[in-house]
Amino acid sequence: MAPPLPRRAVLRAAALAAAAPSLSPAAGGRAHAAAPAGPAVPSAWTVRPFAPEDVTLGRGVFADKRELMLDHARGYDVNRLLQVFRANAGLATGGAVAPGGWEGLDGEANGNLRGHYTGHFLTMLAQAYRGTGEQVFADRIRTMVGALTEVRAALRADPAVLGTDGRFGTAVENVRGSYRYVDLPAGVLGGASALTLSAWVRPAHDAAWARVLDCGNDTTRYLYLAARTAAGVPRFAVTTSGPGGEQGLDGTAPLPLHAWSHLAVTLADGTGTLYVDGTPVARNDAMTLTPAALGTLADHWLGRSHFASDPVFAGAVEEVDVYGRALTAGEIRALSGARAADTPAGRGDLASYAFDETSGGTFADASGRGLTATLRRTWGGPSHPGFLAAYPETQFIELESMTGPDYLRVWAPYYTAHKILRGLLDAHLALGDDRALDLASGMCDWMHARLSKLSAATRQRMWGIFSSGEFGGIAEAVCDLHAVTGRPEHLALARLFDLDRLIDACAADTDVLDGLHANQHIPVLTGCLRLYDATGEERYLAAARNFWHMVVPHRMYGIGGTSTGEFWKARDVIAGTIGATTAETCCAYNLLKLSRALFFHDQDPAYMDYYERALYNQVLGSKQDRPDAEKPLVTYFIGLTPGHVRDYTPKQGTTCCEGTGMESATKYQDSVYFARADGSALYVNLYSPSTLTWAEKGVTVTQTTGYPREQGSTLVIGGGSASFTLWLRVPAWATAGFRVTVNGRAAPGTPEPGTCFAVSRTWRAGDTVRVSMPFRARVEKTPDDPSLQTLFYGPVNLVARDPSTAYLEVGLYRNAGLSGDLLPSLTPVPGDPLRFTLDGTVWAPFAEGTEDPTHVYFRRAEPRVILGGRDTGVANPARADGTTLLDEIWAAAPFGGKGALVARVRSVTDAWVAAGLLSRADGDTVVSTARAASYAR
Repeated sequence: MAPPLPRRAVLRAAALAAAAPSLSPAAGGRAHAAAPAGPAVPSAWTVRPFAPEDVTLGRGVFADKRELMLDHARGYDVNRLLQVFRANAGLATGGAVAPGGWEGLDGEANGNLRGHYTGHFLTMLAQAYRGTGEQVFADRIRTMVGALTEVRAALRADPAVLGTDGRFGTAVENVRGSYRYVDLPAGVLGGASALTLSAWVRPAHDAAWARVLDCGNDTTRYLYLAARTAAGVPRFAVTTSGPGGEQGLDGTAPLPLHAWSHLAVTLADGTGTLYVDGTPVARNDAMTLTPAALGTLADHWLGRSHFASDPVFAGAVEEVDVYGRALTAGEIRALSGARAADTPAGRGDLASYAFDETSGGTFADASGRGLTATLRRTWGGPSHPGFLAAYPETQFIELESMTGPDYLRVWAPYYTAHKILRGLLDAHLALGDDRALDLASGMCDWMHARLSKLSAATRQRMWGIFSSGEFGGIAEAVCDLHAVTGRPEHLALARLFDLDRLIDACAADTDVLDGLHANQHIPVLTGCLRLYDATGEERYLAAARNFWHMVVPHRMYGIGGTSTGEFWKARDVIAGTIGATTAETCCAYNLLKLSRALFFHDQDPAYMDYYERALYNQVLGSKQDRPDAEKPLVTYFIGLTPGHVRDYTPKQGTTCCEGTGMESATKYQDSVYFARADGSALYVNLYSPSTLTWAEKGVTVTQTTGYPREQGSTLVIGGGSASFTLWLRVPAWATAGFRVTVNGRAAPGTPEPGTCFAVSRTWRAGDTVRVSMPFRARVEKTPDDPSLQTLFYGPVNLVARDPSTAYLEVGLYRNAGLSGDLLPSLTPVPGDPLRFTLDGTVWAPFAEGTEDPTHVYFRRAEPRVILGGRDTGVANPARADGTTLLDEIWAAAPFGGKGALVARVRSVTDAWVAAGLLSRADGDTVVSTARAASYAR
């Protein structure tokens, strides 16, 4: 008898995760620490998934693609991801450079989505650790969770000084993205009729209009010193009538970045002078305004502007002095080379700040006037101690009053919150890190506190706003957290994200998808399923089921993707939507999640047929086949236009699709096997080389296959003996047969395409199940233009490799077999079972992540009637709807023999002759040619 298997605990919550013993075997013989035990599987699930660590990938395309992504997971500097969080909290960033693109301040929409990618990265690391057991992934998770814990603590507290090396000693630093400034007391200018400002600055960014000093009431009456204008030079200005009335001084050259410069301004008797590093660079003899002319001002800020669109000063400041007189040129020169206290001018008599503090949040005034300055945030601070983000809470606040989209102001803040929440929850499920759970729970407490105060009408308006109101899969994630915490407010929070207009329409089976942003809405329905699990409300389940059928197949491309330019169009319009921005990769990711979740409730094989289609084609093909530590190399859109070349470094980088792409490539094993909730059956959903450890039954199942390069799979039982039913998915495309043997003997029953085939027995170690499923070549036609087609070989979408930007015209009936198989018309490439040629053009799997120009769709062209390789010389006529004579003949395939085919040819030609679509002579020629030809099976 085989030795007992290591015992593993039951699945972890609804979240995909499961508990494990203290040390469990992992891929490659490595071991990793246990995930924590958790609540049971939802009672609504009739099947359940296995934990990621319970299924290990064998050698094959999935392991190869995963390894490419693991290179990225191992090699990318996580401090770059943490930079935007640390900056927002005012913490030192250690010189790390933010990733850029969507995850940085200089990316699209000013980086309003930053933080989302960090959440994706955490999820990738958690999945990578649970799938491989490599300690490096656990270490990186702990580093990130520890840093985010520090970030939240800093956000909860008042701003604290961040010291840095100064020109003379210590200076105060303002990291870009921190939104912090120094608030000076009201009397800092003293109503002076003459003035000198002196400051040492070290700019860290070239943003225009960042203020060194700004004193004013609003955007009408103010005085400022800016480090850089739109022209790139420093400027001093004073006005009582807004920008149009400014009296100013402009420098002649930019201040160098990351280097110290001394700025000074003198103002007296109608003359103003601007100095840079002790040298006068601008003089204005018509400056009649002084601080005295401004009167009493409300605000006196270092680093902040009264113009809301202006950036906060990023860099370091030291030795800021304000004098109630105009210093001489000699005194200014002295200040440009020494501390104020060590020069003839001495410290400022109105205010003097050395900024040599290294802790706390205040700055001492050495002028003798006791004008202590205070470090503050432009946005105040979080409304709740659970707040965690890479930007201020302002986007969440502004969304509550928005009536239309404007992602330059607000870009999907709850979407970003979802990604962070999901990453933290996955980190907890992988490592049992209570800090991650506390952060995740705190985020939900904060969101509940914020959203529960809003009216239902306000929330519905928010969630209905394109882009700005997008919230991703947050309802699902919150339900998963609730399954861990059991706290009622977490379930209540999940329900606050109901988008009633969509949910109610889908529950009533009313298709309202035309014009909707696809990826904004797919995750809503996955959330509905989790809400059904938690509440039992049938509305949620009905909505999810009906929605799926509105998309699959009615808005689905052959590769399994959906959306054009990120949006849905009318039902059954496929050819009419093909373009360069079709099939957003996130949509496939989310449709896979929805299909998987639906299968937990209803074992309709169609869900897993779709899963195979999208996984083996779009998802695999979205990942480029080369390693890169810096980039995940995943597509955003997959253009389906002729000759399209995939872009694996889309937009500015760190996009949503690169985030979901990192996740997809580290969870390939998550849906290969499911178990019946009562343990009575095992579902084999995908034919993929892998080993399942089914601890509940004390058995292993090792699947060995080269699928889809191999047309079948072998499953071997290991461990002890156990009784259960093995359900084998029979793909809907498997019309050429599906044969199952157990220990070499045919299993009883007749497998039908699009079903599951059951084998029930008491299984023992060594039992071997062999599945054979011959592939056929077939086409799928677009519903709105049947002549536009895509080619499949079994589950594999074959694409033409050709640089032409016009649809290729392709004929496939010429050597079609009696079964209807179009493969005989293609020429196999020796040594590669999934590569063919046709008329000199190579056809290869879409899943290959190359940069070759491809044709997913082609124009079907069968100008003459050719049967069994014999050209009749007769033109192939067509009906008004585009159906050709050959289409109608081959629609009756498969044929039991040549005689059946010839009979079909005769009956169809007779009908077409009778309809006046074909002459009798041509009809007779077609029939005689059919009779004389030879056909493959």
